[in-house]
Amino acid sequence: MARLRLFCCLLLLSLVLLLPSAPAWAVSAADLPAEAPADHVLDTASALSRATRTEMERRLAALEQAHIDASVVTLRRPDYGLTLDALGDDLLARWQQPENGQLLLLIDTQSNTAAVRGDSSVQRSLPGDLLESTASTTMAQPLRDGGLYRQALVAGLDRLETVLGGGEDPGPPPEIQVVTPETNVPTAEETASSNAFTWIVVLLVVGTVVPMATWWVFSR
Repeated sequence: MARLRLFCCLLLLSLVLLLPSAPAWAVSAADLPAEAPADHVLDTASALSRATRTEMERRLAALEQAHIDASVVTLRRPDYGLTLDALGDDLLARWQQPENGQLLLLIDTQSNTAAVRGDSSVQRSLPGDLLESTASTTMAQPLRDGGLYRQALVAGLDRLETVLGGGEDPGPPPEIQVVTPETNVPTAEETASSNAFTWIVVLLVVGTVVPMATWWVFSR
């Protein structure tokens, strides 16, 4: 009986080791401060260097001259079923300031996506379509190019500050056309559609279970 329990434990351990690792901890608005933090940068994902946080603090603090209380929030992933825009709107409602408008620049470091949200006071100077375009184009390109978080924030703030200063919206950055050379190497989609991974898992399980079963039978 003791050998049977040992065999079952080893089998369970081998199956657990083959399972994918658990996803990164998701974040909801309840996990963030209930009131607007004293600092302008809330880097919960630890994605920004100290120099970048200092730079962002300085630039965001300067927006108070335009009666805008701006914050940067980084997180590893929004909670299940929660979009980055919805999280930003929730924070706007919670961090509302009576004297200034509220502006949020959010970055999801797992999907490398951004959102820019502003309350009704901010949208009188920075229209909603400008905020959405800043997130989906201006900030999105550096994020897609390898998670360039500082570049994304700098580009987004440059565009918004230009409009706040009375200048014309520079618009989204030009799209970079990347020509991929022909190759015989299968694409990620082709690899994902194949059953090679399934066979690898099966072989690993068989290679683990059969020796243990053989040992258990012949050691009785």
